[in-house]
Amino acid sequence: MPRLIIFDLDGTLLNTIADLGMACNVSLQHFGYSTHALEDYPRLVGNGVNKLIERALPEGEKTENNILRLRTIFVPYYDEHNCVHTHPYEGINHLLQALKAKGIRLAVASNKYQEATTKIVNHYFPNLFDVVLGERVGIPRKPHPQIVHDIMQMLGEEDKAKILYVGDSNVDMQTAHAAGLTSVACTWGFCTTEVLAQEHPTYTIHHPQELLTYL
Repeated sequence: MPRLIIFDLDGTLLNTIADLGMACNVSLQHFGYSTHALEDYPRLVGNGVNKLIERALPEGEKTENNILRLRTIFVPYYDEHNCVHTHPYEGINHLLQALKAKGIRLAVASNKYQEATTKIVNHYFPNLFDVVLGERVGIPRKPHPQIVHDIMQMLGEEDKAKILYVGDSNVDMQTAHAAGLTSVACTWGFCTTEVLAQEHPTYTIHHPQELLTYL
């Protein structure tokens, strides 16, 4: 049985796409750019806010200056509206409670900036996670494994064989592989099953409760 399970946040624990998409559209509209349908946003997310904004900008406008300008609108808007339409996926709360009952420690590793990650996790999953890490200044984002190494160090866990990494994207599977962890791909999130399969996850699950069969 694992002693630690590390979860991605967006698309794994929570469906955040509507709130992310609306924040991005508000930012685009503020500077006169065309917006996107909310159903288009799953293919734009996964590598942090700056990359989301870059992908959302039109061709020829994807400059660092434009990304930073839109971020000045995105972040304060999202900070106030990140728990409006966001919700846990069906079965996630039951899964987390079951894991805690087994004495397994839980962590979040997200490319969402730290302040929003902490706020959202505390809002939807109070007192369930032992460590919650998001994007931090000066720390490389996933798929770089630094966030995993930091979680392991904070919890004093050195045995990678006792850790599972659960995520919904190719970025998550690449992170798990880079860190040398057992990877669990969940298919209810923002990536297609085909994209996930290309990363050769150790396990693939289609409902949160299926994770319990791999403990």
